[in-house]
Amino acid sequence: MTFGQLEIFAALADAGGFTAAAARLGISQSAVSHAIRALEADLGVPLVNRAKARPEPTEIGALLLTRARAVLGLAETMRQEAAAYRGVRLGSLRIGSFGPTATLHLLPNLLAAFRADWPGVEVLVEEGDDETVLRWLEERRVDVAFAVLPDERFDAHPLIEDQFVALLPQDDPLAAQPAVTLRELCARRFIMTEAGSQGVIGRLFSEAGLRPKIHARTAQVLSTLAMVSRGEGAAVVAELAMPPVAGFEGFAVKPLDPPRRRSVGLALLPGAPASPAAQAFVRTAAQLRRGGGLLTWRGVLAGGRVA
Repeated sequence: MTFGQLEIFAALADAGGFTAAAARLGISQSAVSHAIRALEADLGVPLVNRAKARPEPTEIGALLLTRARAVLGLAETMRQEAAAYRGVRLGSLRIGSFGPTATLHLLPNLLAAFRADWPGVEVLVEEGDDETVLRWLEERRVDVAFAVLPDERFDAHPLIEDQFVALLPQDDPLAAQPAVTLRELCARRFIMTEAGSQGVIGRLFSEAGLRPKIHARTAQVLSTLAMVSRGEGAAVVAELAMPPVAGFEGFAVKPLDPPRRRSVGLALLPGAPASPAAQAFVRTAAQLRRGGGLLTWRGVLAGGRVA
């Protein structure tokens, strides 16, 4: 077993195919196939199910993939620590990001500040929904991830706090009110966004003993905005999850009554040695938070205050 074989195994799982893994690593497809066969022979178990159109780890392969990523992550941490001792800042940093909140409103300023201090570090940003990003962190596919807090599974570093808002068709009578209750929204057709905060939004209603009349489910906040604008229902989203709304008309944004808030921060795996680059990324975020320079946008209701 070699580090090269483990790197190829992880790349194959991430890329979802032998050809894609070869392109990502800059080697031939045959080299990828040979490395996986050699690793399987060394371990004595099949690691990849090749019968499917998209090769996937077998059951034992998925378990050993987590171990492989842990080994690779520890090796990367050692390389970065040795480089830092020599006064050199090199290595890589994999960031898990979700939706507009993190990718559009937090990452731009944060990445600019981080790269200014750590220009030699290669940064890879992978975007998914909230739970997918945290699963990547548990699987060690990313080194640090944005998360809705609190989450007891991780070492959490709060960054910002924003509020949930109601989206209403502009001609809805509720749009004339200063704020909207969850009970009032239950009298409307409801559009549930599955773009990241579905679980949190569902809990807002269930904790109030309410159940919205779900008319549609959307995969993106932009789709939610489009449906609300067409008068197809009302929705609830986190304010900082709102993308730039230029080109959209026909909807109103109202705070909830009483206000419902959420906290967003960075998460690291507990008990795992974070690389110097990951630690520096968290420190940079904390410095920007204290200086008020973290957010690129304050939200349609001037929310998104720094926690």
